Amino acid sequence: MNASEQATNLELVSAIAAVVNLFKNEFPEIKSDLKPWQNDPETRELVDPDSIDIGFHFPGRSKSFQSRSILIQIRFHQDPLSGDRTCIGVEAAGFDHRGKQWRLSTIENWQCEGETQPQAEASEKLKQFCRQIMEIFNT
Repeated sequence: MNASEQATNLELVSAIAAVVNLFKNEFPEIKSDLKPWQNDPETRELVDPDSIDIGFHFPGRSKSFQSRSILIQIRFHQDPLSGDRTCIGVEAAGFDHRGKQWRLSTIENWQCEGETQPQAEASEKLKQFCRQIMEIFNT
């Protein structure tokens, strides 16, 4: 679900801002998009209400990330008994004019997979971002 729609209280707003700042501190030229999903019926059917989705757009194609945009989906699970909501992982995907080029899931094997893949250093940086994102939401 779009981060802008999930920002319903001060705690979530602060956490979303912290995630944006993680990327902005490393890549000052990157533009964040708190509404990466269109608001149409077809897209609405695909949106996960248990995620916070943020898009990041480079000014051009990033050679190190092998993409122009990165979509970050922060996944949550709410315990039905306790009501506690925890971050269970992060999904990331890199896109360019040809569509999705790669994906990384911390829920699966923490490996980038796809047509093209980020360079090794960028891949490690992305994994570090994912760890930090999980810390932000599970603290």
